[in-house]
Amino acid sequence: MSNSVFNRRWASVVLEALTRHGVEHVCIAPGSRSTPLTLAAAANSKLTCHTHFDERGLGHLALGMAKVSHRPVAVIVTSGTAVANLYPALIEAGLTGERLVLLTADRPPELIDCGANQAIRQTDIFSHHPSATLSLPRPTPDISAAWLASAVDEAVAGLSQGALHVNCPFAEPLYGGDESAYSAWSDALGEWWNETSPWLSLPGALALRAEPDWDSWRVRRGVVVAARLTASQGRTVAAWAQKLGWPLLGDVLSSCGQPLPCADLWLNNPQAKERLAQAEIVIQFGGSLTGKRMLQWQAGCSPKEYWIVDGVRGRLDPANHRGRRITGDIGEWLSMHPTTDAAPWAPELGALAQKAQRHAQGYLAERFGEAQFASRLPELLPEGGLFWAGNSLIVRLIDALAQLPAGYPVYSNRGASGIDGLISTAAGVQRSANAPMLAVIGDISALYDLNALSLFSQTCRPAVLVVVNNDGGSIFSLLPTPEVERERFYRMPHGFGFEHAAAMFGLDYVRPESWQELKQAVSEHWRQPNGTLLLELRVAPHDGARALQQLVSDAERL
Repeated sequence: MSNSVFNRRWASVVLEALTRHGVEHVCIAPGSRSTPLTLAAAANSKLTCHTHFDERGLGHLALGMAKVSHRPVAVIVTSGTAVANLYPALIEAGLTGERLVLLTADRPPELIDCGANQAIRQTDIFSHHPSATLSLPRPTPDISAAWLASAVDEAVAGLSQGALHVNCPFAEPLYGGDESAYSAWSDALGEWWNETSPWLSLPGALALRAEPDWDSWRVRRGVVVAARLTASQGRTVAAWAQKLGWPLLGDVLSSCGQPLPCADLWLNNPQAKERLAQAEIVIQFGGSLTGKRMLQWQAGCSPKEYWIVDGVRGRLDPANHRGRRITGDIGEWLSMHPTTDAAPWAPELGALAQKAQRHAQGYLAERFGEAQFASRLPELLPEGGLFWAGNSLIVRLIDALAQLPAGYPVYSNRGASGIDGLISTAAGVQRSANAPMLAVIGDISALYDLNALSLFSQTCRPAVLVVVNNDGGSIFSLLPTPEVERERFYRMPHGFGFEHAAAMFGLDYVRPESWQELKQAVSEHWRQPNGTLLLELRVAPHDGARALQQLVSDAERL
């Protein structure tokens, strides 16, 4: 039975080492092989443990928490297919920059490829998607605790974005034993147990530098593109662009206030395209643009230089413009590149944006549905709260039709833009932010992650989860999918409602029939101290897509 005690001592070093690199939260799924890791996490007073019965949702819960905290979040799962279920969250983190530490329990080597139960090949299971991997050996006192702490330190210290996969084989027995056994092995780390610094410190990232020719660029015609940003970054970028006199094209995820609203509409206007073509430089902050017209403009523009500034590594430019790729903190980079007060060089874009916004609001005034909801969504946002944007059609409608407040926190999974784990990630975001949250997702996304409603059954702050039910994947109505096969193979109407799902997980439920009913239900819920309201917005299957298509067409002639 002493082997089970040593497994736990080994796991305790791993978990303690993680705390030295900012890990404060651990998300744990049930499992036997992961017992040493689970018990070590539970016994560590520096860690807060979160649980969920679904590993796929658990990975997304951790992802959501990492989005808010900007710290690495650990995940513990058992062996076998439990590990494979972490794949979607791992991929998303790699594209959007959140840091996850995936601790996957494994069978020892002698049980692999011999027919043993729940034993699969887990080493390098995630291929090239993790930012780093650490395949630990089977725990043995022959390997010093100093080696184990150093190995974890080296792996986590180099994790600037994405996921670290730590595979942890454990041999049975996993339970019982004399708790005092092998104390000399872990005691060899001495005062490290009572300190807060890593056993092994490694050099950090390289510092940013100021662009030497910035003084000459800042007096030329430029355009600022604000993509996925934090609330503070969005405010700072907006003020910076305004002082320069450069037009700011803001994505729904930018938190910049979108001073030129409805860009995905008016970018279809020939006058706008002609004026923007005069830009000599474009500077984009953040990655993952949402709107189709924005993406088309970005791909087709040809300034002298295109710069992208983001904390996430990679080119982040599908069009491969000539320019500069700058990796680092956006706020720090902005402070290193001062502006000069200048009048806007393209003031007509402001008038065009206002005209597009007024036209859209007039067109949607009496059309209750997902397009009107998207346009008026800012009226529903809770004070001091945050907004979670789902994927597919609804986020495109919000991007094209709404003007979110400057500095308001917006979160999403727009790296791989999948629909898996959206409710789970939203739950993680709210859990970490501890603030009221409005979340909006589509019906297929909700069905895909339905069991994650359990994560919303007990919330410390109020949450409103809006499920836009257009009876299938209406995003495909915007695409040239074959008309004959569109319903059966693309949109896939299901005919389901969400009232019973809300009841199953103990959530409040409402299905409004007008904007007034909808707004009243949301306003009343914000007065509650906690709890979740599932608001089902049932709409005609194609109305949202058709409204967007009509407004884009109208903008061409403004």
